[in-house]
Amino acid sequence: MSFHDVSIAVRAENRTMGIFRTISSDVLSLGMAFGALDSQTGRSVMQIFSVIRLMTSLKAILATTTAATAAHSTATGVQTTLQGYAITTTSGHSISLIAHSVANYIASAATWVLNAALAMKIALLTLGIGLVIATAAYMAWLASTTRDAASAQADYNAQVEKAPSRSIRRAGEEDYYRRGVEY
Repeated sequence: MSFHDVSIAVRAENRTMGIFRTISSDVLSLGMAFGALDSQTGRSVMQIFSVIRLMTSLKAILATTTAATAAHSTATGVQTTLQGYAITTTSGHSISLIAHSVANYIASAATWVLNAALAMKIALLTLGIGLVIATAAYMAWLASTTRDAASAQADYNAQVEKAPSRSIRRAGEEDYYRRGVEY
């Protein structure tokens, strides 16, 4: 019997109680009016009807209490089940948050490694380009200096050719030149 059915039964019984009381009073009054009942017997019957009404009311209260207890037990069971689900969900949520945190840490570390690799690539590329530029500049300076030195040497040789040869020589100087010794 559901709580709704019990509620309907209790209301119906409460309505019938008034009618039952009215009918019992009428029966007693008629019985006394026709002389079938004396006042003492009428009171006794009335007390029996009161006890029956009391028992019927107690039965309705007991049925209502039983239905309310069953509804409360069901609600407590549902609440306990839902709390179990909430605990399981909370635990799962906590585990997923931990997994998410670990994944973020790993992704962050991978990003740092990638950034470091890109920075090293850029540094090496820049260093390589810088070395190429520095080497080219040095080679240009060396070529220019070598050209200047070759031009100076050519000018010196041209001037030496124009100059008269040495007519005065020291004694023994020609022997040294023959042997390949210069001083």
